[in-house]
Amino acid sequence: MKKLLFIALVTTVLVTGCSQPKGQLVGIYGSARPEEMPYGMIFVQRGSFNMGANDQSITWAMQPTQKTVSIDAFWMDQTEITNGEYRQFIYWVRDSLVLTALARNEVEFGLDPEESEYYTLRYDAYDESKDPDTLLNWRAKIPWNARWEYEMDDEEKGVYRAVNSVYFNGPDQLSGRQLNSHKMIYYYEYIAYDQAARVGNSFDPNRASYNDKATVKIDSSFFRDGKIVDTVIEKPLRNRSDLISTKIINIYPDTMCWMSEFAYSYNEPAMLNYFAHPSYGQFPVVGITWEQAEAFCHWRTKIYTDLPNNMPRIQEYRLPTDAEWEYAARGGRHNALYPWGGPYVRDYKGCFMANFKPMRGNYTEDGYLIPSQVGSFDPNDWGLFDMSGNVAEWTSTSYDNTLPYFTLDMNPSYEYNAKSTDPKIMKRKVIKGGSWKDVGAYLQCGVTDWEYQDKCRPSIGFRCVRSYIGN
Repeated sequence: MKKLLFIALVTTVLVTGCSQPKGQLVGIYGSARPEEMPYGMIFVQRGSFNMGANDQSITWAMQPTQKTVSIDAFWMDQTEITNGEYRQFIYWVRDSLVLTALARNEVEFGLDPEESEYYTLRYDAYDESKDPDTLLNWRAKIPWNARWEYEMDDEEKGVYRAVNSVYFNGPDQLSGRQLNSHKMIYYYEYIAYDQAARVGNSFDPNRASYNDKATVKIDSSFFRDGKIVDTVIEKPLRNRSDLISTKIINIYPDTMCWMSEFAYSYNEPAMLNYFAHPSYGQFPVVGITWEQAEAFCHWRTKIYTDLPNNMPRIQEYRLPTDAEWEYAARGGRHNALYPWGGPYVRDYKGCFMANFKPMRGNYTEDGYLIPSQVGSFDPNDWGLFDMSGNVAEWTSTSYDNTLPYFTLDMNPSYEYNAKSTDPKIMKRKVIKGGSWKDVGAYLQCGVTDWEYQDKCRPSIGFRCVRSYIGN
């Protein structure tokens, strides 16, 4: 009897607990797959630290005092972006340009010039089930080893056919005009959040519209006479789509920056091959502007989010803020002068802890003359390599020497996407970490330097971060 009574009670509890309450607020909740660790990245846990220089400025300039700030968790690349990783970006852009050119010009080719059946790449390079002008089919093979001949078909429309197996260096003449295939052009769109935050641009929930006088300044890019033209369009703000800016950028690194950086020196033999030669694949990419680094982050997000829909949602890849970078560099050590924690650039054995310029011009004293292969020195306590030395790194933060006085103490950030028409002083971006050509003082975690966003140096690279979704 007692056993039957117990079973009845349990059954009642289960039925009551599983039933949905009628007419009550229960909310709508869903489940999400846990975020996987991104390949090549390190998790930086949230916390707080004293942000700012720990030592006197190298130029004896006045500098702000330290400020305690809190940082949310994020993922960060374990090393700087390498030549090999950036080359993946280059190859993707190259293939997309060639596939698009072949498809839009209805190029036909076969594996053998004697084959009777040719097929039009336009229908193979695009997924016909969707918009044929937007989605490339990356499974389509590019006929790199083909020579082209122009033929007229039955409808008197000219097409190019592959007639021989010879070296093919790009579809330069597929449409009867030069295509500038040597330019690695990347087009992307982004939302200008700074324009939404302009005074007077707030959304009016009562009218369900923006202010009648709300305006935005949007970046726009287009081609004119084979050249990229950047312009700024000012227009009324009527809906969210008005906040979309466009950017066209040549993303190939400036391999000549070694020559312009070091006048009256003979660096041509090795430096001109720094990006292209396979021996430098694991070395940090340099000659990259801040704008090119931003384009890389956009592309890196795109290739991940274009995977099947069963992938978990993620935040965008981006450049770190200067606060995130400094917090990660300290590796959880409070008031650490350098990422390795000690107050000196040598360890107890007298070995240098990073790749920089020791003493006066003795570049080789630390074992390297130019940038070293990533990960050549010990990581900090969070497993991040080369947070000091090797190459300085771009951040998303715009430079202002009074930043600590007006930025918030939680995830501080000051970002301004300078327009092409803005003065040079508004195009300054913070760089951190010091490089292989800097003296030891620039290796300190709290030291801040800057460079113009449209300039590139053989001493500046970058790494990406991604905000963490979770508690």
